[in-house]
Amino acid sequence: MCGLAGLLRATPDTGEAALLALAGAMGDRLAHRGPDDRGVWADAEAGVALAHRRLSIQDLSPLGHQPMASADGRYVIAFNGEVYNFHALREVLVARGHAFRGHSDTEVLLAAVVEWGVEQAIAQCHGMFAIALWDRTQRCLWLARDRVGKKPLYYGWAGDTLVFGSELKALWRHPAFDNDVDRNALGLLLKLDYIPAPHAIHERCFKLQPGTLLRFDAATVAAGAGAHDPHRDQHRYWNARERMAAALRSGFDGDAREAEQQLDALLRAAVAERMVADVPVGVFLSGGTDSSVVTALMQAQSAHPVRSFTIGFEGSHHDEAPLAREVADHLHADHTELYVTGADALAVVPTLPAMFDEPFADASQVPTALVARLARSAVTVVLSGDGGDELFFGYKRYERALRNLRWQRRVPAPVRRLLARSARGHGEDSRAGGFAALAAEMGARGIGDVYRQRVLRWRDPDAVLPGAHTPPVVYDEAEPLHGLGTPADAMMLADYLAYLPDDLLCKVDRTTMAVGLEARAPLLDTRVAEFAWSLPLALKRHERGNKYLLKQVLRRYLPDAMVDRGKRGFGAPVTQWLRGDLREWADDLLARDRLHRERVFDPDAVDGLWQRFGAGERKWHTHLWNVLMFQAWREHWLAERAAVTGG
Repeated sequence: MCGLAGLLRATPDTGEAALLALAGAMGDRLAHRGPDDRGVWADAEAGVALAHRRLSIQDLSPLGHQPMASADGRYVIAFNGEVYNFHALREVLVARGHAFRGHSDTEVLLAAVVEWGVEQAIAQCHGMFAIALWDRTQRCLWLARDRVGKKPLYYGWAGDTLVFGSELKALWRHPAFDNDVDRNALGLLLKLDYIPAPHAIHERCFKLQPGTLLRFDAATVAAGAGAHDPHRDQHRYWNARERMAAALRSGFDGDAREAEQQLDALLRAAVAERMVADVPVGVFLSGGTDSSVVTALMQAQSAHPVRSFTIGFEGSHHDEAPLAREVADHLHADHTELYVTGADALAVVPTLPAMFDEPFADASQVPTALVARLARSAVTVVLSGDGGDELFFGYKRYERALRNLRWQRRVPAPVRRLLARSARGHGEDSRAGGFAALAAEMGARGIGDVYRQRVLRWRDPDAVLPGAHTPPVVYDEAEPLHGLGTPADAMMLADYLAYLPDDLLCKVDRTTMAVGLEARAPLLDTRVAEFAWSLPLALKRHERGNKYLLKQVLRRYLPDAMVDRGKRGFGAPVTQWLRGDLREWADDLLARDRLHRERVFDPDAVDGLWQRFGAGERKWHTHLWNVLMFQAWREHWLAERAAVTGG
């Protein structure tokens, strides 16, 4: 795993030394993503420069050094990620006359681009990646991101220069990157706890969406951010919505036993591919279904005990460490657990703005950072169970949304309309449950409107952000699948498109990369996802419990007692923190006079919730946590900018 950065000038008027120095400084801010090697390349005549920081996983020799040029010299690449099927691609390319110097997947990817062109080459890659590729013949830059969005890629304008990188801290290093906060994107943070692609926290700045390619040349850079429409210009080489629709139409032609056998085979292959590395490999093990499946399939294909890692929380009823230990003991894994105190967890909070680089408010970022640090002490690659809930109907909120949809459909339409009108005056109180929450769902046009109430934080972020107009996202669609499939399928698609890449995978990427650890997610293999989408809901939602088919696979490796356990989640006691050890920190960031001075939030709205929370009202910790994460991030960002500009 690695970090990449670079720039493309609208006018090639900068010397090579200056380009190398600037790109090098941008890349060096990503040293935590790639501590093993540093590379910079520039073409002054084209006004382009690429920087790369390498975490050596495959081909540890200098032959894996980046930026790397293709054998014919036409392409230069900075690549972050892994192509898991590169051995198979290499065999095909050798048969077509390509020769290779080393054993890296980067060299194979370049040869594939030479052979088939950019889009076709990337479409044949199974893996996780973010790519910056310069075409010397066409004098254009290609940016690309993997299908589900496991690896990040930001881009934006710094004056008349296009800048890009794995994290925003690389873009901040450009002296002309003075882009202010995008208040509309901030509205999305308040609404969801994260900012979904293509939006980013800064004006004139964007994220590349999963499964897309983006092409730039001097003309498109010169046209500026005002002429750029990410929804139009980011070209999809793989479309999750279309692939899910196709899988639903074709369906699965077989019985439950055949489905179990096929899923087991697909998962075994996906896990095996992700165990390939020239460095030690381990697994995050929580004791839940998803991580237990991954651990079991790793151990079934390993000649040695698999290294597994978990953390426990002293005095917490959410502690999953004993469950993980049981699973590890049964599988004979080499298990490491670490019990942490509240003080250990709270010590992570001040590091979050620098770790995440963009305001991010999923509080499970704290325990994830702790387990990543633990794993890095022994391994360089770790597998995780991310994706099981979104593919196999794992969240309790799915059940609650379906229940509410059934209730809503039993209410006569005139009564629903009356209740929906009454909800408009309740504002944020609809988050707290009771009549206001029920009334807010009565005007639902479809499952999307019902499910939205299960995932939103601030119901009306524009009311607390003067001048903001929060853009629509997939959760604002009445029917995310346009009526195809079941309401359950529609909810899982919405989470696959937004929550999975921009919350869960973002969280795992930043926390692992902060300590130079590569995380891989076999459940999110494209072939596994498309198979899961083809299955009837009865193989996911079952009287024996949700994620039925995935649990049936797990029964092949674990006893029923370890399989049939309730989901506990991987959270953090935010309410306890804000009423205890973090109270003074929060008081400072939410002080009314500070909010007035900064002119970002409506001080009355924020202070009102802070006072209500302090008086003991429940629910408001989520509203307050995303405001606090922005406030802490803003403080960090201003300090970073001052270090660059000398201001």
